[in-house]
Amino acid sequence: MAATATETSRVWFITGTSSGLGHALALAVLAKGERVAGSARNTATLKEIEAQYPAAQFLPLKLDVTDIAQIDAAFASIKAHFGRLDVVVNNAGYGLAGEIEGTPDDEARRQIETLFWGPVNICKRAVPFFREVNPAGAGGHILNISSCGGYAANTVLGFYSAGKFALEGFTQALSREMPSEWNIKAVIVQPGGFGTNWATSGMVRLPPHPAYGPDAPSNQFRRMAEHAPGVGDIARGVQAMIRIADLPNPPLRVQLGTDSWCIVRNQAEKTLKDSEEWEELSHSTNNDQFGPGQIEYLKTALKEAL
Repeated sequence: MAATATETSRVWFITGTSSGLGHALALAVLAKGERVAGSARNTATLKEIEAQYPAAQFLPLKLDVTDIAQIDAAFASIKAHFGRLDVVVNNAGYGLAGEIEGTPDDEARRQIETLFWGPVNICKRAVPFFREVNPAGAGGHILNISSCGGYAANTVLGFYSAGKFALEGFTQALSREMPSEWNIKAVIVQPGGFGTNWATSGMVRLPPHPAYGPDAPSNQFRRMAEHAPGVGDIARGVQAMIRIADLPNPPLRVQLGTDSWCIVRNQAEKTLKDSEEWEELSHSTNNDQFGPGQIEYLKTALKEAL
């Protein structure tokens, strides 16, 4: 039985609630007795949620995250309807599959606008809302939904990974930029494969480039991806996101699914291995005034600073 929302219940703003993880997350949050402003480009896809929950608990929003005027209208609606905002989840997005040289510029730019600039513009409005509309020090959580592909890029998904890599760098900078007294937390969530429509209706598939034969890495990846099982369970995935939003001091990055955990861990280990293997080359570019003792000092100082 769903819990009843009150005027003190947390308010979530979740983009991309028409299907997949965003849809499941909205339903799970509402079932806890919390409140949700859920967005979709077509609000008809939100009718199922509207039918289950009263207007005081669920606010449907028409939103294309690439449209700044619609983003501004969404925040104005949230302020007027709920008067507060506690958790923002930048979940809206889609995939773009195609070799890099075969991807038209307009398709690549549309992908980056959705995966990077959409969340950026939402975050730029969420921060002052948390700081100035919420009670002093109440703050808020921002969960930016990236991907294991936002940490380890793969063939065919070059511009998808580019957008997610940019989002991860932005989120890390945003997290470091927040004064502690504001109590604003930013988290990178890296899902692996879940049983959603991301790889089907949520994917724009470009024709394979004719220069790449059947054994080219891109076509090998296409064949592998067609048969790759989804490791993640959607219900468990959204409960993990709720758990992250409950943490007063969440980690910067969290992987959802063993596949994502392995991919991110393997990439981190590969980066560290390359760094160690080529350490001498890296140090060889220092100027003559920078000696071995300063190298050791800088290693410690930068580790503490970052």
